[in-house]
Amino acid sequence: MAVNDTCFVDPSAINIHTNGGVWNQGNILSSTLPRLQLQLAIIFVLTQSLHVLLMRMHLPRICSEILAGIILGPTVLGNIPNFTETLFPREGDIYIDILSKIGYSFFIFLSGVKMDPRLVWTGSASLTAWSVGILAPLIPFAGGSAIVLMCKTNASLNVHRYHIPAVRSIISTNILFPFPVIASLLIDLKIINSELGRLTLASTLISDLISNFLATIASNIKMGSGWRDGITASSVILLVAWCFLIVASAEPFAHWIIKQTPEGKPVHRVYIIIISGAVLLAVILTDNAGVNFLYGPFLLGLALPDGPPLGSTLVDKLETLACGMLTPLLVTYCSMKVNLTVLYDLEWVWRVWALIAVCLTLKFAAILFPALVCKVPIKDALALSFVMCTQGVVQMAFYFTFAIAQIFDGETLTTVTASVLLIAAGTQLSVMSLYDYSRIYTGYHKRDIEHIHYNAELRVLTCTHRLDDVLAVRRILESSFPNKESPLAVYAVNLVELVGRASPLLIDHQLGQKASSGGSRSQKIIEFFRSFQQQYSGLVSVQLFTAMSLPRFMHHDVCSLAFDKLASLIILPFHRKWNQQGKLILDNSSLRIINCSVYDMAPCSVGILVDRHKIKRPSPLSLIYSVAVIFIGGADDREALAYGKRMARSPGIHLTVIRFIPWDPMSEIQWDAVLDAELLKDTRLQGTHQDNIVYREEKVKDGAETALQVHAMEEAFDLIMVGRRHREESPQLLGLNEWIELPELGPIGDMLAASDINKPVSVLVVQQQIVRKR
Repeated sequence: MAVNDTCFVDPSAINIHTNGGVWNQGNILSSTLPRLQLQLAIIFVLTQSLHVLLMRMHLPRICSEILAGIILGPTVLGNIPNFTETLFPREGDIYIDILSKIGYSFFIFLSGVKMDPRLVWTGSASLTAWSVGILAPLIPFAGGSAIVLMCKTNASLNVHRYHIPAVRSIISTNILFPFPVIASLLIDLKIINSELGRLTLASTLISDLISNFLATIASNIKMGSGWRDGITASSVILLVAWCFLIVASAEPFAHWIIKQTPEGKPVHRVYIIIISGAVLLAVILTDNAGVNFLYGPFLLGLALPDGPPLGSTLVDKLETLACGMLTPLLVTYCSMKVNLTVLYDLEWVWRVWALIAVCLTLKFAAILFPALVCKVPIKDALALSFVMCTQGVVQMAFYFTFAIAQIFDGETLTTVTASVLLIAAGTQLSVMSLYDYSRIYTGYHKRDIEHIHYNAELRVLTCTHRLDDVLAVRRILESSFPNKESPLAVYAVNLVELVGRASPLLIDHQLGQKASSGGSRSQKIIEFFRSFQQQYSGLVSVQLFTAMSLPRFMHHDVCSLAFDKLASLIILPFHRKWNQQGKLILDNSSLRIINCSVYDMAPCSVGILVDRHKIKRPSPLSLIYSVAVIFIGGADDREALAYGKRMARSPGIHLTVIRFIPWDPMSEIQWDAVLDAELLKDTRLQGTHQDNIVYREEKVKDGAETALQVHAMEEAFDLIMVGRRHREESPQLLGLNEWIELPELGPIGDMLAASDINKPVSVLVVQQQIVRKR
């Protein structure tokens, strides 16, 4: 869509205000500004009222915006005599048009700000994203081109010549994958931070760029302006120059702004004003370059870093007006031109519906099949296809442009507007019925310790609430044996309960921001982790974050960050604390709720660290650190053993693997038991080559004998690791489940975390990543 419509208005004919108003029997609707204000108020109130009703039916906002336009248009209220001439006269259209296009430009800009283009190049879903992103626009484009050719050459289809441009325009619009529309749907569905959301965004960005490129080529071929007259070449050169200008100026300027902003504080409003002016300038430059004017603000938004402090401040300051009022104005204004009472050529209407159905079918198949080939679960592949086939404000803007250019007649505009309404509603309802919201952060790929490569980097996300949490987790990190062949990446998050703030905040301490005037609440923890990184320079990388949120939402911060950083393990502090005498001094129920929520939603493996060491200054790893792994069977025990084996690479670690087996072992043919046997076999073999690994088996009759054996280990080891879950039919646990006080730790973990144990032994209760079934 290009902004090339020119309207000349005599300034003297514009009445900004009334002369005397109602007190002098003046008509406020005869003046421009009062009439415009009343128009905006009516559209806003009607749209919001409809949305309040339709949101209970889980329908998207664009449905209420389209219905509001239909109600205000000639279909309903427009039939009232003098309604349109009085309230929405033709000479007033220019003001609504200008406001709606300004809002639309900022909507596209903010969509770019919210997006991280790096997700296309990083992450385990990149191969799937590229497969879907490339095939999704190519197949519908090829099919659409064939349809246009058939309409031109096959007389039996009985398509009139004056309908050919409309056919071409409908196809070109329906093969688009507008990133802002799809991103908005993911936000409304609250799945933008999920694995499905990440895959959808990456695929959509690729498809959006390809489909726009194909549409530009088709447009130039249609107009007959190839490379001969230099128009296309000039447009491409100017667009490339604009991209270089953004990279060379906007991105460095954005990072300079971040460095000038104190931690935890919003960006100064002067910088917001400068960036807002740059958005309008970008619209002018790209429009005059002969390309779609939306490329300017979108590329500018992509160049700015997402998240706090700059990206979040831009969204907070601009989104309410631009996306909440002005952009919906565009959709409602377009829908006001629809007249459902005037449909004479029903044969053409059915042809338009059939054309849209064919385009959607091609898009849906082009998304679904590569997703299934890349082993995306069937329900998620269907949800991905529905999301990427959705339509919204971008399609409405294109359709309205075609109507202004007289490519569409009234019947065609009415039909395609109704199609946007039905497609938007149908896709959202379909995704809600397909997607399992309880597994929002669960991935499709293995992100645990058992399945990472022997020499791969180990990524660990640690959570802390207090300084002693840092002391405890540092001992675990030191035991992980970071080295040049297998380095350690630590993402340290200090969780701070939200007090005195209306909205949550995530501070990234790598951005080089100024320290806030009151001093960072996390400063001591930050300095502690930085000293740890310096001590293991070249072997350990540390990224520091502070998450301020309400306790009931903190697990989202943890899971989202672990998901974004591709962590293999999350280490959480236990909600109980002991003093130097072994007396229980803290029992934090809020922290326990956070831990349970992370267990349920984590995108990787999770370990709860029960620390009973006396609080002391951090010291280098002692000569011998004795670690035990209790093995009964199951995925969680395998994960604990895999972590223990990684620790045992260090000569300062002595690993003891104790497997509890029943007196009357039953032959097990389950795949889980086969995996257990293979890992234990490898451990015994490794123990024959390493003196610091000991494997032994203990026979037990039931849970009571298991408990006796476990309690006997409390004084013998510095750290005991155990899986959270085990096979329910295990005889070794018989009777223990009836005495569990903390179910989130499992029977063995609960036993070792008992408040009456005053031995200086730490416990790590491990749950392996839960991978979504395919």
